[in-house]
Amino acid sequence: MTSSQQLIADVEESDASAPATPTASRELAPYAGPWLPAAQTRPRVGVVIPAYNEESSIEAVIGGLLAQTRLPDEVHIIINNTTDDTFWVAKKLAGRHERTYKDETMSCDIHIHDVGKLPTRKVGALNIGFALVEHCDYFVGVDGDTVLARTAIANLLEEIRSDSRIGGISAIFSIDYNEGRNGGEKFLIAGQRQQFASFNMLNLLRGRNMAVLGGQCSIFSMTALKAVRDEFRQLGPWVTDSEVEDSLLSIQLKSLGYATKISASARANVGPMLTLKSLDAQQVKWSYGAIDLMWPGQRGDLQGQPFHPNLRLRWYENWGMLFNLLVRVGFVLLLLASLSIGAYTFSPWWLIPPALATLMNLRNALSMHDRSAKDVAFAVLFLPGEFYLWLKIGHFIRAWTKFLSREEVDNWGAQAAAERGKANNAHLMPLVYLGVAFAVMIVTWTQLPLMVKEIILWVAWPALALVASLQSAVMIHRLLRRQRGFLV
Repeated sequence: MTSSQQLIADVEESDASAPATPTASRELAPYAGPWLPAAQTRPRVGVVIPAYNEESSIEAVIGGLLAQTRLPDEVHIIINNTTDDTFWVAKKLAGRHERTYKDETMSCDIHIHDVGKLPTRKVGALNIGFALVEHCDYFVGVDGDTVLARTAIANLLEEIRSDSRIGGISAIFSIDYNEGRNGGEKFLIAGQRQQFASFNMLNLLRGRNMAVLGGQCSIFSMTALKAVRDEFRQLGPWVTDSEVEDSLLSIQLKSLGYATKISASARANVGPMLTLKSLDAQQVKWSYGAIDLMWPGQRGDLQGQPFHPNLRLRWYENWGMLFNLLVRVGFVLLLLASLSIGAYTFSPWWLIPPALATLMNLRNALSMHDRSAKDVAFAVLFLPGEFYLWLKIGHFIRAWTKFLSREEVDNWGAQAAAERGKANNAHLMPLVYLGVAFAVMIVTWTQLPLMVKEIILWVAWPALALVASLQSAVMIHRLLRRQRGFLV
């Protein structure tokens, strides 16, 4: 036996005769490092509902919350600037509610607060609610006309707790056809459902990054809301210096490093706009607020303006609407001009953009989790979708006209008046603008020599075809893009 073999044998014999003692390499103490999940305690969830003249919907909203598979711990209804019986309808449901789901007994305390005349309107109501639930772990904002699906809060809570980097998650929004009483209202609902479906799917396919945590129903980390309040030196997470307080808050969260997401499964039905006036007021307010955030120098205190990541989709939407306007108005004008000198020749290539648009609408309809024959008909008949797009173009024109005029506007007040049926006919102004523009162009056209007319048509038709081709390429890209099983 060599000396080294003898040494090994002596060590083994010594180990065998020595008493057994635990060693650090054999019995490691459990590591409580920062990447291990925290103890799964039951978080406290506070719901805040800013309510303005919601007597017809507030009972259904509260009922939807009390039917949740995971009850919120407390609900605060902040009634503000209201002239109807919202308070008395909601008061009947105030107090503690208990229910058992899957052998778990849960309770929810509902509080009603009528704060009277509130100059800061919804923003002020949200901040009051925030102060009331500041002790909670999560804040859920719900509009006074939004009814949550039974699993909405459970799904939102599960998703936001899965990653501490998430500052807020928006539910997937749609509208119930039962809200409409006649054909005209159901048409507007169908258009709004298509609009929501398209917007939701775009965000889902962008890594579920949500540009706007919609005020209709979103959950927020209370830590993230407090960080926004403190870092931006605000009295509360929401501020009044934007027409779209939810977009501004989403930008601020993103600027602080928090993710803003759209849920893959939590759903909510929001209140529809059932008249052309109310739809116009709502859409113009949204568009005006987005332009206000996008425009250089408007919000110089916000990091990343005007190309903040949360505004990229807004830029895309506005450029898309501009191209939609140019292609449609340009085609009508060139068609009339060509017919006026007998120079028009039909080309089947111009049928491609409408066909692609119809396929896009159909794909949106088929992606709805609760699609109906009305949604499919709205898509495949083309004309309903085209008419609704013209309405959106009108909203686009009105929003930019308001913004560029630099006049002081109260878009919140305009929407409130429109929903009460007291608005003026401002929604018809885009027709006036287009009518004047058409009249000027037609008169100018009649004064031009024939050769000049031919040269204009020779240049303008290929230019319009190029723009339409670019639009078609975008639509083809979106049609070929996989939706990865998402439903909206």
